[in-house]
Amino acid sequence: MRLKNYFWASAAMISLSLMAISCTEDNVADSDNDNGSDVEGSTDLGDFTNNDVVVWEADKVVELKDHFTVPEGKTLVIKEGVQVIATGKVGMNELPIEFTVKGNLYCEGTAEKPVLFSIPENERTESNIFEGKWGGIVATSTCQEMLIDHTIIEYVGGDVLEGAPAALAGIYEAGDDAYPQITTNNTKGNYVITNSILRYGVSDAIYMMGGNAIIANNVFCANGKTGEEAVNVKSGCVVDVAGNLMFAPNTNALKLSSKSQSEERAQAKIQAYNNTIVNAGWRRDEDKGGSIYVEENANVKVFNNLLVNCKFKATTPFWNQDSSDRYDRNNSVIDYNYYASGSQKIDEADYVYEAGIEYSWEGYNYSYTLEDEDDGEVIYINMYDTEKVDKNSIVATEDDSKDPKFTDFDINAVRLLDYQLFNNDGTQKYDFHLQAGSPALNGAYSGTDMQPAFVSTGLTVNGKTYKSPAPEARYGAYGQK
Repeated sequence: MRLKNYFWASAAMISLSLMAISCTEDNVADSDNDNGSDVEGSTDLGDFTNNDVVVWEADKVVELKDHFTVPEGKTLVIKEGVQVIATGKVGMNELPIEFTVKGNLYCEGTAEKPVLFSIPENERTESNIFEGKWGGIVATSTCQEMLIDHTIIEYVGGDVLEGAPAALAGIYEAGDDAYPQITTNNTKGNYVITNSILRYGVSDAIYMMGGNAIIANNVFCANGKTGEEAVNVKSGCVVDVAGNLMFAPNTNALKLSSKSQSEERAQAKIQAYNNTIVNAGWRRDEDKGGSIYVEENANVKVFNNLLVNCKFKATTPFWNQDSSDRYDRNNSVIDYNYYASGSQKIDEADYVYEAGIEYSWEGYNYSYTLEDEDDGEVIYINMYDTEKVDKNSIVATEDDSKDPKFTDFDINAVRLLDYQLFNNDGTQKYDFHLQAGSPALNGAYSGTDMQPAFVSTGLTVNGKTYKSPAPEARYGAYGQK
């Protein structure tokens, strides 16, 4: 149970081999460098013993051969073009390498020179996309701030095993969890994840167990091997999710929940708008998931999203039952979304769903009623809140695909199980901007009642205020070029 384009950098100036540090929450490595690093021929990284701020200068290659930690109260700045490469496993248990942030982390990439968190170049293959080669970025309960700007994070998701830092800290459970690309766990932390690519992972791309966050203008691709989502939010979070492209998440693009809500972990409040979601849910070999999933008292505003070739519309389990699984129906809005469907059929040789859904349009219009047993009695649970959710949304049917007319993406041509968004040279295959005259340019919500949390006040990270994108009165992440 949880407690929880392609850039190849120029030739490395310096290669660094970072050794292990203590994994306990309150202990820093006892060495000349508090970050536990063995720096060969270089002093420009500094050390966390004598410095509060360490900077990894532009265009370096940092080779991680062991767990690495930014200590509590310290700051690591990663400049543009830096490659952070996780190699191998740790110890006799072969633990995936973790990048733990107990202090602050600022990844300051640029469009021309993004920061890269990855594995050795010869291992960046299609066969390794869901192999979980390392443990991702784990921000603990003491991480106050994190900036991920123009950064690529990929090939993440190894199993959390006994002795792993995240297991010892109680963030994940050994033997039951796999690492997301990014984890947060401080309800008072400020996190900005923007202009980045999060792809190729066994688990969620972002798993938020706490914090204030702006997740904007990113590309998500191939998140989740047999389950999991692109963005997964729990209690103790206030989050704006906007302007993102989410391509082929295994289960949902957005899983929005206030699970584990308490006096210490306030109700989750999420505003998700102007996102483009494509091919969501089909790789999950059951009826669960399909695009957006809202549950367990989450307070959400989900609007102006463009969903294409997804398995289901936004679902809200147990909404009509006396159950803690219900979302906050009184205060939430899930409406003014656009559901488009191509004509392609799911490959039955690979996936057969209990509900019998074979086409995207069929899932959008399905009378989604499941049977469940409660104390021996069969109950019926309507997963579509037909009385309130998507009352003003645009929904494709068998005879009307509601084609949004993308600049370069044929909604009838790409397989529903396809998760490949990038060419071999690292460029993006498809252009999801809208053509002139696209029906998705009109009819979206244009009022002012659903203001994002951080569109006005913003979030301050590293002394700079970042603001959420203002909602656009169109569907999806991109308008016309």
